[in-house]
Amino acid sequence: MSIKVWPKSERPREKLLQHGAESLSDAELIAVLLGKGVRGKSAVAVAHELLIELGCLRGVATASLEKFSKITGVGPCKYAQFQAGFEIYKRNLEIKLKRQDVFNNVDDTKRYLQAKLRDCEREKFALLMLDSQHQLIAFRTIFNGTINSAAVYPRELIKQVMIDNAAAIILVHNHPSGVAEPSHADIRLTAEIKSAMASIDVPVLDHFVVGDKETISFAQRGLLT
Repeated sequence: MSIKVWPKSERPREKLLQHGAESLSDAELIAVLLGKGVRGKSAVAVAHELLIELGCLRGVATASLEKFSKITGVGPCKYAQFQAGFEIYKRNLEIKLKRQDVFNNVDDTKRYLQAKLRDCEREKFALLMLDSQHQLIAFRTIFNGTINSAAVYPRELIKQVMIDNAAAIILVHNHPSGVAEPSHADIRLTAEIKSAMASIDVPVLDHFVVGDKETISFAQRGLLT
């Protein structure tokens, strides 16, 4: 049945306009992005199929084009629209960090880093470049590793810090295993990078490890020795 014959109060787009996006179910949100269904299936029905095929809303957000397009009625055009929407969300989080003290807004910083790194299949090591007010200059991915580890060289970090003219930095990397608990190697590497950055008078304010369900701060754990 076409959504057009549904009562207005039940149509996803109308519900969103009247009550806000938070009032919609996952399927209804996806239906709004789809815009319309296909012959014999409403946009909500197609949305339900996407959720069943990909597991959850997060699965829809991180799916490859191949997996996304398995559902009749969606393809490269819809996939591009979805990816653009998710990227807008990430960039909005980044804008907030460029207007506030990153070091003293740990929760916002964690949300941003989770959006950037939580769903990466490979380990990435990055720097948050900060100005003298601890506001974000840039997020820089410095190394891309295998599924288990990333080779990190302090001299390369120093080079990028000087290019960005950063006054301070925060380290961040993800654990593709999903477990955010810092390893002994993570702690040792952090100490090495702190020592290297001291040579150019750039403090390391924190090191975040991004896992599947949590992001751990070295500073909060007292691990920045």
